[in-house]
Amino acid sequence: MCSPFALFALLPVQITDTLYNAFFRRNSVFVSTVFVGAFAFSLGFDTAINRVWDNWNKGKQWKDIRAKYVAPAGGADE
Repeated sequence: MCSPFALFALLPVQITDTLYNAFFRRNSVFVSTVFVGAFAFSLGFDTAINRVWDNWNKGKQWKDIRAKYVAPAGGADE
């Protein structure tokens, strides 16, 4: 019978073999994975930074104070 520690020793080998066969074996798949990963990271990073910036500057940006300075459209002047 196999000890439980032997199963854990095989697990990293199985994971690395699966990763190698799925992403690194062919250069075209590897390059595509890098591009897709970079694109996804870019979208996620930009979204996160924009949320942090908007939260940090809440009440100071034009979108927050616009109602104070711009009259609503369709007023009596037209």
